Amino acid sequence: MTRIGTPLSPHATRVLLLGSGELGKEVAIELQRFGVEVIAADRYANAPAMQVAHRSHVLDMLDGAAIRALIELEQPHLVVPEIEAIHTQTLVDLEAGFIAGGKATRVIPTASAARLTMDREGIRRLAAETLGLATSAYRFVDTIEDYRAAVAALGLPCVVKPVMSSSGHGQSMVKSAEDIDAAWNHAQAGGRAGAGRVIVEGFIDFEYEITLLTVRHRDVHGQATTSFCAPIGHLQRDGDYRESWQPQSMSPLALERAQAIARAITDNLGGSGVFGVELFVKGDQVWFSEVSPRPHDTGLVTLVSQDLSQFALHARAILGLPIPVIRQLGPSASCAVLAHGHGVPVFDGVDAALATPRIQLRLFGKPRVTGHRRVAVTLAQGSDIEASRALARDAAASLTVILQPE
Repeated sequence: MTRIGTPLSPHATRVLLLGSGELGKEVAIELQRFGVEVIAADRYANAPAMQVAHRSHVLDMLDGAAIRALIELEQPHLVVPEIEAIHTQTLVDLEAGFIAGGKATRVIPTASAARLTMDREGIRRLAAETLGLATSAYRFVDTIEDYRAAVAALGLPCVVKPVMSSSGHGQSMVKSAEDIDAAWNHAQAGGRAGAGRVIVEGFIDFEYEITLLTVRHRDVHGQATTSFCAPIGHLQRDGDYRESWQPQSMSPLALERAQAIARAITDNLGGSGVFGVELFVKGDQVWFSEVSPRPHDTGLVTLVSQDLSQFALHARAILGLPIPVIRQLGPSASCAVLAHGHGVPVFDGVDAALATPRIQLRLFGKPRVTGHRRVAVTLAQGSDIEASRALARDAAASLTVILQPE
């Protein structure tokens, strides 16, 4: 039997979010629906999830002592990492009970999963070398000399990424000899923890990419089980999500293989919650790409495409609540809205974006933009996938993002 207390009382069920962006904001909202006391933390003030949490904290989450102090202060029942750039060894120690008084801290899905997926090396070696899953050819390198040798060995085109980054930061495609050094420099600048180790991946001739949202949870009978959302197709540009849609059409055999890969990797990682498993597909062939042990940016489409969004599923799963059969609601799409420059985002054209039926909009509430940032998403339901994508793109085009001085 699951018991949930009352927020801001001695009986509260407390959840600490480590990372408070737009995905964390939606998780916080879903947790609030169940009367959970939500504490949001991030490296900057007024992050989106902080705006809907009961309390918030600003800290360097690569500082293990700062994380330990925060957890000892708040005494959360659950710690939910929402980004990769966290001092995960501290979470491993805390989960093992290495805090004052020996009280253990439960990390979602597990502290070891958070540590393993923090960088691409651990999860790629697990998938390819331990589990024997199909992946692209790859090499990890630390120096530009080894990097150039890896590119020569794997051939062109190839993909270059920092081992620790997300949302396409530091990622690039090397198509010609002229791109080689620029891709290295881009990877060194784009890592979440600064310059460092890089993965070079051989290019796979795939037809499309999917995100297979995989949910480890309790069923209505209280038994541990794994459920899958309908596959999500997505468009990336410069390594970053721009559009996603659900359901992505694929052959029955390819779907079966995708689910088998997702089950293998998430069973190994363990714990409860939503995992975003990224896969390449060509015909009936499926290759593992990456996995995030949390809701995925391409899964924003589930805010309109499913009866329970990925955020609602995550909240239920981590609280130990039952999840019934997940109902897909028909062809749906999302389109990211980006801002470029420096300043505080202000939105014109919100009324125009919402003028068409079956359109929804989420303005993330990011406090500032430096460079380029995703600041909103449009969501649409149409007669088919292409119609849904067109509706979402048109709604996004109706918005004008003006960056005002702070």
